[in-house]
Amino acid sequence: MSQEKYTFDTINLKDELLRGIYSYGFENPSLIQHRSIPVIMNGKDIIAQAQSGTGKTGAFVIGALQRLKRENTTQVIIISPTRELSRQTLDVVKDISSFMEDITYQEVIGGTDVSKCMSDLSKSPNIVIGTPGRILDMINKNSLYTESVELIIFDEADEILSYGFKDTIYNIVRRIPKDAQICLFSATMPEEVIELTTSFMNEPESILVKKESLTLEGITQFYINIKVNDWKYDILKDLYDTISISQCIIYFNSKNKLMDIYKCLINENFPVSYIHGDLTSDERKNTMGEFKSGNTRILLSTDLLSRGIDIQQLSLVINFDIPKSKETYIHRIGRSGRYGRKGVAINFVTDRDMQHLKDIELFYETKILEMPQNIADYLSI
Repeated sequence: MSQEKYTFDTINLKDELLRGIYSYGFENPSLIQHRSIPVIMNGKDIIAQAQSGTGKTGAFVIGALQRLKRENTTQVIIISPTRELSRQTLDVVKDISSFMEDITYQEVIGGTDVSKCMSDLSKSPNIVIGTPGRILDMINKNSLYTESVELIIFDEADEILSYGFKDTIYNIVRRIPKDAQICLFSATMPEEVIELTTSFMNEPESILVKKESLTLEGITQFYINIKVNDWKYDILKDLYDTISISQCIIYFNSKNKLMDIYKCLINENFPVSYIHGDLTSDERKNTMGEFKSGNTRILLSTDLLSRGIDIQQLSLVINFDIPKSKETYIHRIGRSGRYGRKGVAINFVTDRDMQHLKDIELFYETKILEMPQNIADYLSI
């Protein structure tokens, strides 16, 4: 039976939750939603792999909301690698739970006032959404009560576990009840991450996609061979003059290079903004707001934004620098063409990068072609 034959009504969800799902804009469950929501509802540990743009956030939010009891206790913790992704998850929780009475939730992220965070947590919100460091800090301060936690969700688990948060995650898991359900969601699931999960998960059910399906359908990938690294800026300006785009994210491997290009673009009056990990929480929030509203059309970013951020009008991603890891590449280009919309990824490639690009092609069994003259024809307007 194809996934189109399934509906949310067949999953046996609460009526008020169904109203929120349809109000949010979901019509039928995506494959990851159809396969994972019932598992979450049944309380079984889960490792779920699905690429960005498939509705995996909706999957674990719906599953978590269905499991909530009418109690004034913290029952669900959702952990994301970045503040931006936490905020986006919070928005999904707010929207989908809008018809459910007495549901409470709280954001717990770094860069916000600690005392206010502690005060908000004293009310025992049903769902806590946040980043690993701040959540562990609140647990250690006895502000986040974990005695009633029944479900903990790690979104983008590969990034959380692979980039310095392993000990933090272990410490968080040790502080929740041993019989709590643990769910991992991510677009990629490297072998080393799966090995890590065996130490704290109880016979998890695996929902995995094949490696070759991770390149998103609808994303057309090109490269521009640039002989001299210093020519990249001129190529970028030429590209901007050539095509008409609604919005674009340009990725850099370093903050310093990002800021150099930002200053050049601003001096030439380009509608550009930037985001990286050294900005304050408010600065990052304001930048994302400006970009999502369309006030700025070009966003320069380090890999802070490479996972999970949904921007409706985004049709183009440019890799000013080729990312160092294959997993980061798939996350970056996953920003364009979400939920079936067409998108284009353009890679600026020096001779030194060519072999790495070929490795990415081989790994994902995909094609990255030299950019044609009629590039504008490939972009959704």
